[in-house]
Amino acid sequence: MSVQNLTLLTDFYELTMMQGYYKNKNNDVVIFDMFYRDNPCGSGYAICAGLEQVIDYIKNLRFKEDDIEYLRSLKIFDEGFLSYLKDFRFTGDIYAIPEGTVVFPMEPLIKVIAPIMEAQLVETAILNFVNHQSLIATKASRVVYAAGGAPVMEFGLRRAQGPDAGTLGARAAVIGGCIGTSNVLSAKLYDMPALGTHAHSWIMSFDDELTAFRKYAELYPNNTTLLVDTYDTLRSGLPNAIKVFTELRESGRMPKKYGIRLDSGDLAYLSKMARKMLDEAGFTEATITASGDLDEYIISSLITQEAKIDSWGVGTRLITSLDCPSFGGVYKLSAIQKDGVFQPRMKLSDNQWKVTNPGNKKIYRVYEKESGKIKADLITLADETFTSDKPLLLFDPLATWKKTYLKPNTYVLRELLVPVFLKGECVYTSPSVMEIREYCAREQNTLWDECRRLTNPHNVYVDLSQKLYDLKTNLLNSYFNGI
Repeated sequence: MSVQNLTLLTDFYELTMMQGYYKNKNNDVVIFDMFYRDNPCGSGYAICAGLEQVIDYIKNLRFKEDDIEYLRSLKIFDEGFLSYLKDFRFTGDIYAIPEGTVVFPMEPLIKVIAPIMEAQLVETAILNFVNHQSLIATKASRVVYAAGGAPVMEFGLRRAQGPDAGTLGARAAVIGGCIGTSNVLSAKLYDMPALGTHAHSWIMSFDDELTAFRKYAELYPNNTTLLVDTYDTLRSGLPNAIKVFTELRESGRMPKKYGIRLDSGDLAYLSKMARKMLDEAGFTEATITASGDLDEYIISSLITQEAKIDSWGVGTRLITSLDCPSFGGVYKLSAIQKDGVFQPRMKLSDNQWKVTNPGNKKIYRVYEKESGKIKADLITLADETFTSDKPLLLFDPLATWKKTYLKPNTYVLRELLVPVFLKGECVYTSPSVMEIREYCAREQNTLWDECRRLTNPHNVYVDLSQKLYDLKTNLLNSYFNGI
């Protein structure tokens, strides 16, 4: 797969700030954290995705001659800065939570440690890749959960906001749990199953529906799924599909996989009637697939109504995350290195959720040992070490009187951030999308059922270590005392 040079995929102010740093001879090593503040889609968690694209972007970060000529034409950048850009390379470190991991608000998904000009430039692209794919992966995980184990196919390309959103969105949807995609380019690029049947236009291109079904069955004898709602689902589509299945059975050419697709109407009622008609004709193994403006809430409702649907094709509301169109990840400065020591920095706000966590940090995931479920996440300073053979006191950093005491050896710890780039060199190999999908499914199984419900889910606590909490409190006090 060829990778496009996306060096100019950045906000203009990143470059104007870079020039400011250059002119002020400021290229201190800094730490930026990429995190988000609220779970999307009303969810109790999110799924992080997009790291592979971040890696490709960093590897190919080069200002080509035509890039520099374009910047020169803007008449805002001086020749010294443009000359610096000619040899620009990323030389820093990046740590990240692996794709497919269940994540929660306020914890760094990506940590960049680099000279400030480098760390500043990569902000926009990192946010673009991670925000979009994490949103779609999270939405897909909710849709798949609502389907209760029935396969979900991603069908959204034609409704996505452009080819990149459709292609990378399909990748993220499969990470979140979809079994494959209708997007052939995405299937090719990321080695995912390409899936689909036929459109109403196939039926309408023939003089009659029955002929259209027969021709399709001849073309695809190993997987014959017929779209039955072009004219009249119960009086035309289903009887004609059953007739074709009967002809195939009598001729000894019964497909290995066969069934029907419903794309409109009352899916609960139609699926029940379809199941009854198929079973009465002896086609108990025929599958019923449903599509048509579905999301997790509609699927959940249809299942509650005992709809007889075996698989789902989900498009518009998945690929656009219709009810929550943005992920809201941010990229904030948390430390500046002075004389070899990182000095913490934090952003203040009247909104307590917008006050950032300072310093060089890492994340421990705390699992309940007996169940293997997530108990909490603990953000600590990078030089802190915790082990499960000692007691652990967790407390809510906003409501500090809320505490949880864990006895030794009753919990398991796992560090979430892993090295991706060290001194500008990539040290991480991205798994395949299907491998990430399997990992993501295991990750979701570490959530309590209460965290996965579609409405009003339980929220997993993201706590601060005492040392980090004290640092944050002291820094807050110092800011206010200095005003």
